[in-house]
Amino acid sequence: MTIARNALYFEDYVLSIQYFNQVINAKPYLYEPYFFRALAKVNLDDYPSAEADCDEAIKRNPFVVGAYQIRGLARIRQSKFDGAIEDYRKALHYDPENMTLWHNLTLCHIQKKDYDEAKEDLANLLRISPRYTRAFLMRGEVNLQQKDTIAALSDFNKALELDKYDPDAWSARAVVKLQQSQYADAEADFNHAIHLSAKNAGNYINRALSRFHQNNLRGAMSDYDLALDIDPNNFIGHYNRGLLRARVGDDNRAIEDFDFVIQMEPDNMMAVFNRGLLRAQTGDYRGAIKDYTTVIEQYPNFLAGYYQRGQARKKLGDRKGAEQDDFKILKAQLDKQNGVTNKDVAQNKKEGEEDVEGKTRKKSDKNMDNYRKIVIADDSEANQKYTSDYRGRVQDRNVSVKLEPMFALTYYEKPSEVKRMVNFHKYIENMNLSGTLPKRLRITNMETSLTEELAKVHFSLIDSHTSAIVADENSAEKRFARAIDFYLVQDFSSAVADLTQAILLDDKFFPAYFMRSLIRCKQLEYQKAEQTTESDIPGADSKDDSRKNLSAVDYEVVKKDLDQVISLAPDFVYAYYNRGNISAMLKDFRGAISDYDKAIKLRPDFADAYYNRGLTHIFLGNNKQGVSDLSKAGELGIVSAYNVIKRFTEQPE
Repeated sequence: MTIARNALYFEDYVLSIQYFNQVINAKPYLYEPYFFRALAKVNLDDYPSAEADCDEAIKRNPFVVGAYQIRGLARIRQSKFDGAIEDYRKALHYDPENMTLWHNLTLCHIQKKDYDEAKEDLANLLRISPRYTRAFLMRGEVNLQQKDTIAALSDFNKALELDKYDPDAWSARAVVKLQQSQYADAEADFNHAIHLSAKNAGNYINRALSRFHQNNLRGAMSDYDLALDIDPNNFIGHYNRGLLRARVGDDNRAIEDFDFVIQMEPDNMMAVFNRGLLRAQTGDYRGAIKDYTTVIEQYPNFLAGYYQRGQARKKLGDRKGAEQDDFKILKAQLDKQNGVTNKDVAQNKKEGEEDVEGKTRKKSDKNMDNYRKIVIADDSEANQKYTSDYRGRVQDRNVSVKLEPMFALTYYEKPSEVKRMVNFHKYIENMNLSGTLPKRLRITNMETSLTEELAKVHFSLIDSHTSAIVADENSAEKRFARAIDFYLVQDFSSAVADLTQAILLDDKFFPAYFMRSLIRCKQLEYQKAEQTTESDIPGADSKDDSRKNLSAVDYEVVKKDLDQVISLAPDFVYAYYNRGNISAMLKDFRGAISDYDKAIKLRPDFADAYYNRGLTHIFLGNNKQGVSDLSKAGELGIVSAYNVIKRFTEQPE
């Protein structure tokens, strides 16, 4: 159970499920393995099975708040909102001040359009936490749904008053200003939102709309370009950019945008008609006629289609076809003069009558007369931000600025989107060349979880190493090899035991000290996290006082191992870096900076050390030095450094 929960904490979900299965087979009457296995399954998006596991946990212990919470989340992901509401109400009966429960309950009511219930939930949430920014944003959203723009604006202003670094608050207020036709103010708010969160395509799409209404077509197109860099399949981005490109005469690239839209939505007749106009503009009359005909087959009373097709046919010398199109238009005009109403035309008007006079149309609008209008999201799409912002137990982890992780010696590494420098040390490379290890050892702080197949491989390798150790009990390398496998399957206690034995056999073998320090640090991190949740779980062992007061003393053993590594291998830069991380965790920021300085001196391109030194300077209030280091880290490949820089540099007004 301990190993399983350890694996779960370090997000090794597949492996943790295998351990929980063993606990369930041995003691099927316990609720904990079902509960934690459900948590792992939620993180793997296996919602039906997670719900079933929560059912089993609740059967065995109906007083566990977390089981209702996780089952509620699993039900939400299956659109079972009534069941989720029932779960959250039950959980709140036992834990009435749990903010996460109130948060998710509110969002369930918003999904069901029970706005009065949602407001009541939010009132309770704000009584518990009057400074909870997200509650004001959700209440503002509810007010917008109830058409109370003034109250919504008041809530968004309050959210900004509480947290001016929340990009969602800026974008929420900007959307209201956009609806109120305050386009310059809306653009200013979107500027703030984009400054704080540069990877949100929706903010660029909306800022483009505010710029379009101010006749800044180039600025709007630039925003659509940026939005499509982030979200290449964004329908609105391609459609609207195509329209704007057509307006400024960039016909060929406008056709490319409409080609993409039509590929996404082959039955989007407005896109087909716009492409037809552009094809005619570029001299491709046959292609234009094909597009016009496609539209006319769907909308046989769309007169603009007949007019444009007639013009294209004339260009190709098809006089008979052009005359037929002209006759259709003439007949429609005579019918109109004589008061004859065509029901298809009337229906076509009805579908778009809401916004016939404006410059924009809703995405769902099918009135072909609006083919030249800029598209805006339907209300249901525009409001998805808050209806999907559910909070789960693991997903609640603090997403505030944090240090880059510690380095480990392991076989697997997450692929990086940005090419970083290869981490290398001659001693580790010689170990790889010697063939004493079953796989190539890597130096990385981007560890990855094992798949089910790899977990089986390493369980098998543990057995092989055990046989090798029995044959040669005095080999430190064989103990080390088995320790790496124990580490990978999250059996930290066995890994530490093997590393200690390796050190006893060879006290100059520094990789064993390095890995023992890392594993002990992870054990302390897990214990520290557990003490915050242990009280939530009925039947938890509260007698183990060693968990209660983890302090610098507990980390001394970890630091001593790293001191030993540095003594044995002064050029092993990762030991300085890891020791710096531990000092920073213990709030010894000056000690941390000293270690990061040494790491950077040994390796001037050490991006992670620059990043962590930058954050540490910021923690000390030295923002200028911090931003300089973060900038260097970003230059060397840590992209997230740029977002952190934005957090600590004010945007110029």
